[in-house]
Amino acid sequence: MSGLFAIPLAASHAQTTDLAAQFREAPTTSPAQGETAAFASQFAGVVTPLDSRIADIDLALPDTAVDLGSFEPPRERETIERGLGTGIASYYGRRFHGRRTANGERFDMNAMTAAHKTLPFGTRVRVTNPRNGRSVTVRINDRGPFIRGRTIDLSRAAAERIGMVASGHATVKLDVVAR
Repeated sequence: MSGLFAIPLAASHAQTTDLAAQFREAPTTSPAQGETAAFASQFAGVVTPLDSRIADIDLALPDTAVDLGSFEPPRERETIERGLGTGIASYYGRRFHGRRTANGERFDMNAMTAAHKTLPFGTRVRVTNPRNGRSVTVRINDRGPFIRGRTIDLSRAAAERIGMVASGHATVKLDVVAR
């Protein structure tokens, strides 16, 4: 093995001299420029340059065009189907993250989901914290809460959105919303 490392990797004197000559005699135009000129010459009789009066025409969009990058699409308004009144909300998170919910999907503490004792799975519920006015819409995908006096268990992300993580529970207003 040690014999392989002893082989010199330097180029011979003849190779070095040839490379140096190539760099000294470099053409003033690159081959790409020559190819471009040759390609363009094929169209010399077919395409005529723009008239100087036309060359300055602004090809901008009309004033009525809308730049989709700077515009927020209108949000679909959620319509309240029925109010459920007020109740106590709590949340569950890390300890249940990844476990199966009652409807069979895996619980994701970062999703906008909730557990309710009787509402059908898939029902969308707007939960509003009246103390700060913040609300979130959650999808029912689990059963619970199983603590007396609690109405709904929110995922941790939903609880953060309405500002109730620090206290662990809050009195909330609940409304079933249409899809």
